[in-house]
Amino acid sequence: MRITVLGAGAWGTALAQHASRHHEVLLWARDVQQVEAMGRERRNRRYLPQIALSPAIRFSADLGAAAAFCAQGLVVVATPVAGFEATLRAWQGHADGREQGLIWVCKGITPQGSYFPHQIFAALGSGVPAGPLSGPSFALEVARGLPVAWVLASRSPSLGGVVRAALHHSAARVYTSDDVIGVEAGAALKNVIAIAAGICDGLGLGMNARAALITRGLAEMARFGAALGARHETFMGLAGVGDLVLTCTGDASRNRSVGLRLAAGESLDEIVAALGHVAEGVSCARVAVERARQVGVELPIAEAVVLVLAGEQSAREAVAELLSREPRDESLTAGEQGDAR
Repeated sequence: MRITVLGAGAWGTALAQHASRHHEVLLWARDVQQVEAMGRERRNRRYLPQIALSPAIRFSADLGAAAAFCAQGLVVVATPVAGFEATLRAWQGHADGREQGLIWVCKGITPQGSYFPHQIFAALGSGVPAGPLSGPSFALEVARGLPVAWVLASRSPSLGGVVRAALHHSAARVYTSDDVIGVEAGAALKNVIAIAAGICDGLGLGMNARAALITRGLAEMARFGAALGARHETFMGLAGVGDLVLTCTGDASRNRSVGLRLAAGESLDEIVAALGHVAEGVSCARVAVERARQVGVELPIAEAVVLVLAGEQSAREAVAELLSREPRDESLTAGEQGDAR
């Protein structure tokens, strides 16, 4: 199979490296100088410098060449959410619609319009089988070939087989689901909860507090998803509790790192400049809270993160406010929105 990966950040590079163990791969980036450097050095110095890239990977800044390369193969969109629509529009100007499938790995909600990626894809009217690939995974570990499990969410009966043929090999496993909104809601909100987990750890509140925050964060994810039409069991799987635990506890988590730095008193501008990579939870937090309010769901942890990111509360003040909330009955179901807040 031929696979084109759009976006040469850490994730695009890692997926290209993984897929190249069994397939022909082309990694596309809009930056000509970056493409030339990767081709010359066989290394992505900016985003994944630890990995010597496979000789099976080709590099291009030409979107037409990238489309021609996988005319009947798989397209993987690995841009941030903010660049997803522009990349898809540009891709459609070159692709002929004969691709076996198109998947994306971005996680979040667009700042403009509060759209999930699947809504953007649907609005563009492509008939190609498509869906998000999500689950607990750090790019560097995937590139190194360490074990990983993903979930592909799609309503297309054929796409699962295509993606498994492309990515279910070596130490990687691909599971399938038809709960697209559940997978994307979990993927978006877990980044916001991870910022809160970083704040918790940065303030030295202990492992008990972290475990409680992750558990209540999962409840927020499930309530949010249920209000959007997702299935509860999706949040008990890879795109829910699996990705949440990894992002809240892993040292490689950019969103957790944001929380740690906020707890240390750094400004958001300083943190974003120092990271050098996109932390999707930063831009997603406010949009997720607004979307939740539209569907009648309260997200206390996410709301606290929004206030800290905006500089309206300190990390300690936000934690104190969360701890002052009235206790609730944990047995309430996700559907009992009014009482589960």
